[in-house]
Amino acid sequence: MDFEIYVSRNTPLTSLDDLEEACMIFLTDVGYLPKGYGPRTGVTEVKESVPFRLFVDCFLRRRDKTWLVEELAHELGTSKPTVYRHINKLKGMDLLEESHLETKEGTQRKGYRLRYGSLSDAWHFVEEHVNVAMANYRKSLDHIQKLADKERK
Repeated sequence: MDFEIYVSRNTPLTSLDDLEEACMIFLTDVGYLPKGYGPRTGVTEVKESVPFRLFVDCFLRRRDKTWLVEELAHELGTSKPTVYRHINKLKGMDLLEESHLETKEGTQRKGYRLRYGSLSDAWHFVEEHVNVAMANYRKSLDHIQKLADKERK
């Protein structure tokens, strides 16, 4: 799965006391939430959206719970494909972990939860992915510079 995150100059959200407001800004800044909501999504505020509620209400506020996709779809009032689309974004950032749960029927089902049950701990994975990506950009840049210098001679 591809790792994708937006990195931009930002101000720490430490002056905010509202969890939802801080999450809304942060999740938009890193590219998990889209910048705007229109008629296609059926909501007028980010806080009402499926990806926001999935992250904040399910994974962050109830981080002790491992969720089945069906449970998430029911909780959010949406379809399983929609839930999977947003889960895959979070998995792509390496914020979620998968585990197997036993259902009432005795079968094993895949469930999802915030990695280590902690956003702070999960974020270490994101930071490491960014460090590796930046190091690879540096290697590419140095190689391009060598090619340009070689061509110049």
